[in-house]
Parts: sequence; C-alpha cells; structure tokens
Amino acid sequence: SGTAMRPRLAVYKSNRYLQAQLVDDEARKTLIGASTKDVAAKMKKMEGAKALGIEIAKRMKAANIESAVFDRGGCRYAGRIETFANAVREGGITL
Repeated sequence: SGTAMRPRLAVYKSNRYLQAQLVDDEARKTLIGASTKDVAAKMKKMEGAKALGIEIAKRMKAANIESAVFDRGGCRYAGRIETFANAVREGGITL
C-alpha cells in the first residue's frame, strides 16, 4: 500500500491500452494518472508502454515524488509491464 511519502504506482493492462496511476492509499486519493490512450495513441504497444513510463516519471518529478511502490496489478512482470517499469526507472524514479 502507498503512503504520502511513497505512493503506490498501480498499473492496469488491457488488451489494447496500459493505464497507470499514483495512489496515496492512506488519504485514498489518486495523485497522478495517465494512459497510453492519451499519451501514446498512435504507437505500438511496447513503444506506448515506454512513452507512458517516461510521462509518469516526468509528472512524478514535477510533483516532487522520488520513489513509489510498484503494483503490477496481478500481471506478470514481463512485456509491457516490464517496459513500463524500466522507463519509469530511467526517468529517475525509484521503484
């Protein structure tokens, strides 16, 4: 579960899109949210996952959040989920 100091980065994967949101579970608030539907609509799935990870990392840096707890939503840590997580780490966020 996420706290104000280290929120939870939850990822949902559908057949078509990837959605991510940063959640403070203690306050029950969504701090940041994005989807490949908005960020990378015309990209392929893996490219979109990387673009979404970079965008989430930028938004987290703008909100002065340096680390998060990664919640992969029951999906295997492979493919788009792994690409997304690596892109967030490349953006300077500790998962």
